[in-house]
Amino acid sequence: MNSLIDYKGVIHLHSSFSFDGHAPMEKIISAADHHGIDFLMLTDHDHLRARDEGWEGWQGKTLIIVGEEIAPRFNHYLGFKINKPVSYSGDPEGNNPQKYIDAVNKQGGFGFIAHPDHEGTAMFHVKQYCWNDWEVTGYSGVSVWDFMTDWQKSLRGYFSGLLSFLFPAYFLKGPHRITLERWDALNQNRKTVGIGELDNHASIKKLLGIPFVAFPFNRAFKFICTHVLTEAKFSGNSQQDTRMIYRSLLHGRCYFALEYFHKARGFQFLINQDDIKYSMGDCFQLSGNAQLSVACPEKAHIRIIRNGLAYLQAKTDNFSVRITQPGIYRVEVFLKSAGKYRPWIFSNPIYVS
Repeated sequence: MNSLIDYKGVIHLHSSFSFDGHAPMEKIISAADHHGIDFLMLTDHDHLRARDEGWEGWQGKTLIIVGEEIAPRFNHYLGFKINKPVSYSGDPEGNNPQKYIDAVNKQGGFGFIAHPDHEGTAMFHVKQYCWNDWEVTGYSGVSVWDFMTDWQKSLRGYFSGLLSFLFPAYFLKGPHRITLERWDALNQNRKTVGIGELDNHASIKKLLGIPFVAFPFNRAFKFICTHVLTEAKFSGNSQQDTRMIYRSLLHGRCYFALEYFHKARGFQFLINQDDIKYSMGDCFQLSGNAQLSVACPEKAHIRIIRNGLAYLQAKTDNFSVRITQPGIYRVEVFLKSAGKYRPWIFSNPIYVS
């Protein structure tokens, strides 16, 4: 494996092309450029109008990839690499998500289950948009950490809600435990890529009758990003570069992170066996002296998870350990800020048989 290139992206966001989106593409792209976002995977509800109107491809320093959020009442699905929108006509509740998963695959596309454990919050009239059919097959991965799901979970009262709105990163708890447990269980049966989502709409709210934007993208892009590791640098050819992002993403060569307290770029998770380096998403057979290593751009609490259970942990920025057992290994990293360890980086697994 050659040195990999780390590109920071945002998966699942909405522009003014969505019925509930309020930010024009120009503002989104400007904010992405300001925050050093390399690619955006746009998922407006139930159509591909951003592509139809010429926004897909390189826009300045940011690669725009247009997908679709297939969004009935429940069981939202992010479809990519599709040529036309996928409809759930006749199924407004989303009772048969297998049908639209199959429709995405039939076009040669792929998809991710969106915000699977979204709870909403009754106090602020936010509906629940969870995934409730786990008998489905054919999806490529699942959202493990969604900014809106995590943040809305903190809205339990007006005063705490105000503080959470003003200082959202300090209220984020990380992926739901049930989401992590399900993801680990899914990976025991087959590779299931985990992603982070933003799911921002730049929603317009009112305070004392005065409208304001809850999370303008220049603010929202400080939160959950997904980093994709590629084997080559971007070429500048939008189709070629999009295919490269797709390949690495589907391989699972990616991690997701809260970028607010410290940038995550520089994180590495590798297993070296017989002078061959294996990265996230890779599968190999354990045969000799395998050395697992983790490096972070800042000292943090690093936890190694094997088969869904805590395996090792250390407070450092760089450590390695020999592994002697097969298993599915992934990494969780917590960064200390304001006296508390806060969720920072979550890797996809390396699969050791």
